[in-house]
Amino acid sequence: MSAIDEGIVREYFEQSGFLVRQGRKYQVQLRKKQSEEEIDLLVYNPGWKRASRKPDYFLFPSELPFLHRAVVAVKPWHTGVFSAATLKGSPEILRFLEDQVIKEVSCLFLAEEGSELGEDEPSKILVLPGLPTQEPYRSQSVALLKERGVDGIISFRAMLMDLMDKTEVNRNYRKSDTLQVIRILKNYDLLRDSQLDLLTGERRSRI
Repeated sequence: MSAIDEGIVREYFEQSGFLVRQGRKYQVQLRKKQSEEEIDLLVYNPGWKRASRKPDYFLFPSELPFLHRAVVAVKPWHTGVFSAATLKGSPEILRFLEDQVIKEVSCLFLAEEGSELGEDEPSKILVLPGLPTQEPYRSQSVALLKERGVDGIISFRAMLMDLMDKTEVNRNYRKSDTLQVIRILKNYDLLRDSQLDLLTGERRSRI
């Protein structure tokens, strides 16, 4: 996973008021990852209210206020979509759901006052390129992820469209390479507001 992929996810959550913690700052290639190394990002929403409903499975920006805290796995292959065949060929995609990993995640989040044992456990969120657009493959993919224990998914398309909407041309994002690149592209009309408006209606159907 490159820094830019993780940067996109970090910006997506931070723009919605989340505190984001990076699990590790190095890559593991020549050996199997240890439990704590399966954690890409930890996110915490300080504005979450206990009486809130649970967020929908597809975590569009409007659903993020209902998410309390989560472990986020970022799978940034950008040349295809997730399917049952993808998981069969790359079972490590869901390794962050293993008991030992979740146990490690629970230790990293402090228990909050008023919460009971086992209550409000961190959600398991998967960030992926997208899902199949045709049925029954789309529904089958969602059902498979739910069955394996994934609590919510976010697509890179949804995140990028949200960040493009929020990035202003007349602001200098010196502290964010991701937002600064988007700002430059918009400034030179390589990303047009009219194109974004045209795609807005498709947003919910293109995750």
